[in-house]
This record gives sequence, C-alpha cells and structure tokens, in this order.
Amino acid sequence: MSMTNAERDSAASTARAADARSPFVRLGELLGDLKPGKPVINLSVGEPQHPIPSFVGPVLAAHLPRFGHYPLGKGTDQFRRAATAWLAQRYRLKRPLDPENEIIVLSGTREGLFLAAIAAKRWVAPRPGKPAILIPNPFYVPYAAAAEAADCEPVYLAATAASAFMPDLDRLDEALLARTVAMYLASPSNPQGAVADLSYLTRLAALARRYGFLVFTDECYSEIYTREAPHGMLEAAGPDFANVVVFHSLSKRSSVPGLRVGFAAGDQRFLAKFLDLRNVSSAQVPEPVQEVAVVAYGDEAHVEENRRLYAAKFDLADQIIGDRYGYHRPAGAFFLWLNVAGQGGSEQAALRLWREAGLRVLPGRYIARDLPDGSNPGTDYIRVALVQDKEATAEALHRLVAVLG
Repeated sequence: MSMTNAERDSAASTARAADARSPFVRLGELLGDLKPGKPVINLSVGEPQHPIPSFVGPVLAAHLPRFGHYPLGKGTDQFRRAATAWLAQRYRLKRPLDPENEIIVLSGTREGLFLAAIAAKRWVAPRPGKPAILIPNPFYVPYAAAAEAADCEPVYLAATAASAFMPDLDRLDEALLARTVAMYLASPSNPQGAVADLSYLTRLAALARRYGFLVFTDECYSEIYTREAPHGMLEAAGPDFANVVVFHSLSKRSSVPGLRVGFAAGDQRFLAKFLDLRNVSSAQVPEPVQEVAVVAYGDEAHVEENRRLYAAKFDLADQIIGDRYGYHRPAGAFFLWLNVAGQGGSEQAALRLWREAGLRVLPGRYIARDLPDGSNPGTDYIRVALVQDKEATAEALHRLVAVLG
C-alpha cells in the first residue's frame, strides 16, 4: 500500500527530527540495555582526558573575589589583549587584530557558533529566496541546530575522501551562493581531521566577500596537529578581516573542556551585532576564568606536551590498526575516522564493539545528513576519539581490531 503525500511528508519530518537530536542521545538509544562485553572504554565523546595545566587552580584561587562581579559581555581588557597577542604570534596576519573591536570572549566555541548564525541572519543583507547556511557533511552538530534556529535552510556539503574531506567549492553554484547567509568550516575538521590549506581558505574568503556572506571557521582543534601547524582563516582574509570570523577555545588546546572559555575574532562590523545579541541572550564568562585564559594563551609548554600525548596515541594507531578500515594518520584533531562498510556500516559496527569489546564509539551516520541522492557520508564510518590515556587507548585499539578484524 503506497503512502499519501501527507504520510510521506510526515515520515520525512520525523526523520529530520530524529537527525536533529544529539548524536550521543541516539547512540544511547542504539545501545539501549545491551551489556558491554568488557569493561567500558568510552571513545565516543571528544572530551580531552589529559591532566589540566598546573596553573589553572592557583590562578582561579588568586582571583576568587572576582566571582562576585558581573563580567563585561565582550570580555576583560586583559583577556582580549592576551588572545589577540596569541593570534598575532600563532598566525601570519596582515596586521594585528584590534582587541577593542575585533575580538569577544565566549563560553567556549559551542555557544558562539550557535549564536553566530542568528546574528548573521540579522546582519547579512536580505537574500533572494530562502536564506541558506552551508554546512560541511559530516559536521559538528551545533552548526545544524544554529541554522534551524536562525530560520535558514541548512545546505549540507559532502566532505568525503574524494574532496580531501573538505567541501568542494567548485560545486557551489551562483544561485546557492546568492542566498547564502553563512558557511561553517572546521579546520582541522571534526571528525576526519582534515586541514584546509591557505589557498582553499583564501578562495573561500574571496567568495564570502563577493557574495556578501560570512565564513564561520571553527578552529578549536588548531593546536592538535601531526606535522605542520594549520593555517587559519584570518591569514586568508583581507586586512580588514571582512566577512570572516574564527572561533577558538581552550577546551582542546589546554585540555580544560569544563572551563568553558574561548573567543570569536574577525569582522568587527559583524562582531558588534553579534555582541549585541550575546549581551541579551548568553552567559557572561566569569573574570577568574578569563584570568586562567590569559595565562594559558601566554604559555606554549603545556600545549606542546598536550600535542606530544596525542602524537603518542596516533603512533599506537599506526602500529595497531595499520592500513585497516581505510585508516590514515590525520593532519589534525584527535579522531580516527574508520571505514567499516565491510563490517556492516556505522551502527552495526558500533553495536558489535559495545557488545563484544565494551567500546563506546560514535556511528558516523549520527553526525552526517542524507544528501539529495540518498547517500550519507557517515554511513560507512565510525568516529573514535583518542581522548583516553595511552594505556587505555592501546587496550581499546587492540579490542577494536580483534572484533572488527
């Protein structure tokens, strides 16, 4: 019996609603009441487990009385100066950023990336037709939630091995670009660990200026890389940083995901509107937390140690996984993006790893969306976060290979 149009629309709406939920909620439902086959090792969440830097506690303690004040929405002078000084040291910028107008503090990148879409919809000139927000596919799920909240059409751009795991800019047609409000890009990317080179970033920045949209570049993994430090979008922008905004946090760089501190930097015209929205909608960042960030952005020793710890775990992956599952050591971030098409696809592989090995991994299908041709770039993959210590990582990788073959 065939479905009516209304039934098809309802089914499609239900599917979209399911896709919009947290991938970790969906993973919990997939595993349900199944018992893990071995003691659990959680590799599903990208939550750094390395020790926090030794200066965090003393700096917080030294500034405890400042928890008694409401912080400024854009951040303290000290924080903004420290963050802009770090950007000038880390990247080859055409000029230093203005700490007064070209940077604002964030409660981590998640809230900034979400609110940015809403601010962009208000700031960008009216678009012909339904305004669109472009999203790499697979992706960090707040991008899609932001597009929906901004009442924009999320347009998912395949980021597969065929295009070096970055959206193919050649496939963006004029009609789509003309109605684009913003494009999200992560470099290094989550989940594939791909890095956009400077020519790619420069071309994207030029498209944004030409068509009047914004590029929101998620650079929270910028300090976790294999060989060379990745380029940043601010390097690719013009001297006024027009139409580009970068998002950074200390969660991955400094292994303090619970501290919830980061920044947005770039186009000052947009950031002024963004700050107006943030001042009436989002949490302020406590001043003692900003003081920790001041110290963190002035210290590279703990970042180098953090990078060394991840490199040691990728060495394990090179040895234990080898050339299985299409594995290659990524240029950045701390994920394995493993092809398990031969093991039944992402959900079946995740179920087996839980039932037989006690490994909790994320099905790639849960962080990707179906494309117009019905394919899904995540269906054949699992994401494995190398966030545990070296010993737990080695045990997990041995279990993974034993189960998947």
